[in-house]
Amino acid sequence: MPQPDLSPATRPAAAAPMRLATTIRPYDWGSVTALPRLFGTEPTGEPQAELWMGAHPGAPSTAGGIPLNELIARDPAATLGEPVAARFGPQLPYLFKVLAIERPLSLQVHPTTEQAEAGYADETARGIPLDDFARTYKDASHKPEMVCAITPFHGLCGFRAPAATADLLDRLALPGLRPWIGTLRTEEPAHAVRTVFAAMLDDAARPLREEVERALLATSDDDLAVHGAIARAYPGDPGLVAALLLHHVNLRPGQALYLGAGVPHAYLGGIGVEIMANSDNVLRCGLTSKHVDVPELMRVVDFAPSDPFLVEPVADGSGTYDYRPPAPEFALTRHELTGEGPRSLPGGVPQIVLCVDGEAHLGDDLTLRPGQSAFIPAAVASTPLLGKGTAYCARPGAFTM
Repeated sequence: MPQPDLSPATRPAAAAPMRLATTIRPYDWGSVTALPRLFGTEPTGEPQAELWMGAHPGAPSTAGGIPLNELIARDPAATLGEPVAARFGPQLPYLFKVLAIERPLSLQVHPTTEQAEAGYADETARGIPLDDFARTYKDASHKPEMVCAITPFHGLCGFRAPAATADLLDRLALPGLRPWIGTLRTEEPAHAVRTVFAAMLDDAARPLREEVERALLATSDDDLAVHGAIARAYPGDPGLVAALLLHHVNLRPGQALYLGAGVPHAYLGGIGVEIMANSDNVLRCGLTSKHVDVPELMRVVDFAPSDPFLVEPVADGSGTYDYRPPAPEFALTRHELTGEGPRSLPGGVPQIVLCVDGEAHLGDDLTLRPGQSAFIPAAVASTPLLGKGTAYCARPGAFTM
């Protein structure tokens, strides 16, 4: 990666936290009321699915009317700190979001860095515009991510052990499923999952998918109830049956789930904060009105069965919970503020602070209320954080230079 020019230039006002103006994405799976209820704002009548905080060119936050990516490009050393700028280039390495999910998200997967670089270069060379509906790769970055539940939150994540999926399919009592059940019980696990997953998405399986959908809508089986809800949300969708191969994960408030490259997933409901590498690369195979690219998803997805990767926070005993996923681009801290003495946010790294409840004060001059956020440039030595409520702080993860 080319190293940024870190020589002093016209420096932005990087000596204090900066209040951010942010963008809310109105994707059709979002809730009309959840974010207004959480943040104490008026509903717009449209879904409010994702609140974006960061410097992704697709929807950069602004500080003082200036896009954050532009502020960073003016002086990476002051905004990012020299170690972060040298490691990741002149860009914020993470993207921070709040998700408010009313309907299931797409069944999706994210690429590795190498896959993203190759896919981005290929689509660019073929002249596909970045905003084209059929564009798969929006940038050249991988997209590991972590979601931390604010309310009870649930989703599908990672392929279940094939034998357990065979048992689940068996409970639908459909003769047409017997070949898939046999494959799942007898073949090598990753090969069995790949074979059945591909068959489920194939157009030839449409009649069997319709039978499965009817059975899911009629079942009273508790373990299949979540899939019945997906069937009601996305009737006739090919991803419905493929979703049966994945674990169903329930997160309590404060629990976090990490997703690396190649792990299939679909969030189903709840409110959570999400942090990820600064990327918008998503490959989908169903449960969506967005672009579906099954061949590319089949090339990228990891078919090895795996347990969900829950990130246990490190607590300091005073209401600070530190989440450290295995990604160099990001880490997250949850601060449960009690109104007592200030906590010190360390300097030297670019941070975004989000308030989701009560008030969070950054020093004497900046107060955040629910839904409000601020960017703390690396040039700020340290920042006192106090107040009463809940705040999340996003920052780069630990990495080796």
